Amino acid sequence: MSVEEVTQKAQALSVGDNEERKTVLTDSKDFDLKHPLNSKWTLWYTKPPVGDNESWSDLLRPVTSFTTVEEFWAIQNAIPKPRELPLKSDYHLFRNDIRPEWEDEANSRGGKWSFQFKVRNPPIDDLWLRALLAVIGESIDEDESEINGVVINVRRSGFKIGLWTKSVRQAPLSKVGAKFKAVLQLDDSDTLEFFAHSSANDKNAKPALVL
Repeated sequence: MSVEEVTQKAQALSVGDNEERKTVLTDSKDFDLKHPLNSKWTLWYTKPPVGDNESWSDLLRPVTSFTTVEEFWAIQNAIPKPRELPLKSDYHLFRNDIRPEWEDEANSRGGKWSFQFKVRNPPIDDLWLRALLAVIGESIDEDESEINGVVINVRRSGFKIGLWTKSVRQAPLSKVGAKFKAVLQLDDSDTLEFFAHSSANDKNAKPALVL
C-alpha cells in the first residue's frame, strides 16, 4: 500500500474545519461536543521500498494530524489496520510535530522500548489500538515528560511495537516500560527491551534496560 493510498483514506474524512465537505465528525449532532487531547498528534506512514535508491525521507510521509478524541476515532476507523499493511511498512504516531526519526532534536537524547511479537497470529490490531489509546490518553506517562510517540513495524519476522522516549533516564523509563508492557498484555516471560537512539547505528548494541 502506498503512502498516497493511506493518506487518501485519512484525508477523505476531512477532520479539519472546512464546512463545505461533509465529514463523519459533522454529520451527527453527537459530535458537536469535542473532547480535546493534551497534545496534537500526527500519524505517519512508511511505505515499503520499491528500489534501492529510495531514501528514508522518500518512504516516510505524514498522513494526518488530530487534536481531539473524535478526530482520532474517525481516522482510526478509516485507515487500514496493521494486519492489512504490506511487509516493510510502518505506522508512527508522534506528538507536537516531532518527526519519527532518531535524528529529530526531540528524539536525539532518548530511545525506545520495543517488543517483537514472534507468535504466529498475535491480536496485533487490538494491541496496536491499546498502545495508541494509552499514548494519546497519557496513561503510560501521566506528566507527559517522557513519551514522544509509538511505532509499529510490519516485518516478515513478526510485528514490532516501539515506544519512543525523550530521555534515557532509568527511573522514569522503568515505570514507563512496566506500564507499556502491561498495555501490550505481555507475560512475565516476555522481554521488553530499551535501546538508546545513540546506539541506533551499532548492530552489536545491547539493550540499556530490560523488563
